[in-house]
Amino acid sequence: MTRKVIIDCDPGIDDAVALCMALFDPRLEVLAVTAVQGNVSADQASRNVQAIVDLLDPPRLPRLGVAGELDDPPEFSGNRMHGADGLGNNDFKVSRLHQQRPSDKILCDEVRAAPESVTIVCLGPLTNVARAIKRDPEFLNLVSRIIITGGSVRVGGNVTPAAELNMHYDPVSAREVFQSRTTKTLIPLDVTQRVVFTLGLMEELPDEMTRAGKLLRRLLPFSFRAHIQELGRESIYLHGAVALLAAVQPELFETVEMAGNVEVRGELTQGATVFDRRSKQTWPANMEVAMEVDPAAARDCIVRSLAEAGRAT
Repeated sequence: MTRKVIIDCDPGIDDAVALCMALFDPRLEVLAVTAVQGNVSADQASRNVQAIVDLLDPPRLPRLGVAGELDDPPEFSGNRMHGADGLGNNDFKVSRLHQQRPSDKILCDEVRAAPESVTIVCLGPLTNVARAIKRDPEFLNLVSRIIITGGSVRVGGNVTPAAELNMHYDPVSAREVFQSRTTKTLIPLDVTQRVVFTLGLMEELPDEMTRAGKLLRRLLPFSFRAHIQELGRESIYLHGAVALLAAVQPELFETVEMAGNVEVRGELTQGATVFDRRSKQTWPANMEVAMEVDPAAARDCIVRSLAEAGRAT
């Protein structure tokens, strides 16, 4: 039995890899791919989602949602890690869709069409989910589960010393989703940074004659260069790809019920995820948090999933 999912993302090279996996995974029925502002602008995120789906041309085309602008986005750019266009400076050309639907409306529509059956996999900031909660009072009762990529428990941040990118970019929305009455799974940096990929990954990718292989071989060299130049690392992280595994192989993760919140104002701590870990906890638990992962098994699953995308394209 397939799981109905919506992929909410801000591509981003790692999100593009996750889409390659999701669109051809027989265990998933991707109902929609919704864009959100984050690594790139709202317009660029929407264009990137369309470009990836167009280039991969999956057998079942998902609905596409366009991102809306944030009123007051932080001064941040993902250009250093993902390129000016978010996809390794490849400047993929797309024609603008004639009928554009806001991402939060797509979320509400699809969840209403399949109540209590849809998992939303959030690979970017939580803006769209927060807006969907405001748009439809029944949304929280209808969604099955929200898988959230981001935050950290013990390892600090990756865009500031305290905050992970997705939480830092729209902390108000992140807090609203954290505190919402939904079933949530958080996949933090604590586990996504344990799954690393060396340059040998390039030899394991699908053949460049396949659509998936051609796309991946255009994207990933930029990521390897950026990790060396910006982080001094010869290996890369694929946060979005690791988080997607929580939808198809949750047994790879060890999770703990925790009480979490997001700092929305701190000059040094905006976007930091805070968990009540006192011996006498007073905050109620509101999500399960992945604290451990099998790195080798997760890496193998991602490589196999990309190989399947190659065979399908």
